[in-house]
Amino acid sequence: MPAKSNRRNFLKNAPAVAAAAAVTAPVGAFAQGTDKPVKKIIRNGPPPANPPLFNGTVAYGNLVFISGIGAHDAPFEIKRHTKIVLDQMKKQLEAAGSSMEKVLKVTVYLKEGKDYADMNEVFRGSFGPEPGVRTTIAAAWIPGDSLVEIDCIAYI
Repeated sequence: MPAKSNRRNFLKNAPAVAAAAAVTAPVGAFAQGTDKPVKKIIRNGPPPANPPLFNGTVAYGNLVFISGIGAHDAPFEIKRHTKIVLDQMKKQLEAAGSSMEKVLKVTVYLKEGKDYADMNEVFRGSFGPEPGVRTTIAAAWIPGDSLVEIDCIAYI
């Protein structure tokens, strides 16, 4: 009766296997010795001299929040701006230990609704074969004259 013996061993060891599988948090995501998440600011350079209005990338526990990214250079063309923004988002996610494929939520702000199809042409496939959820809003004004601004929430 080896099959019955194997089931018993599996069931006897199942709690230990489940407990080991439950520990998925990356090192440093939680305060040492606690289950409380810590807030971590991810910067590309030294901290600013004065308190900033906001931070570009913040990790909290297993989540990464990236503030709105715009493209602020000419030529002012939606496909070019979308590519610039997505390339920058990819860099920021990777610096935080995440990736485009781990994005859970994206918000896209378009300066003009007419750019929706062209933005989608560049956007499609950027977040892997199973992208997260997305909201797209036509905004009357985007800082810095960018034609598009995108923010996201991802996991590590």
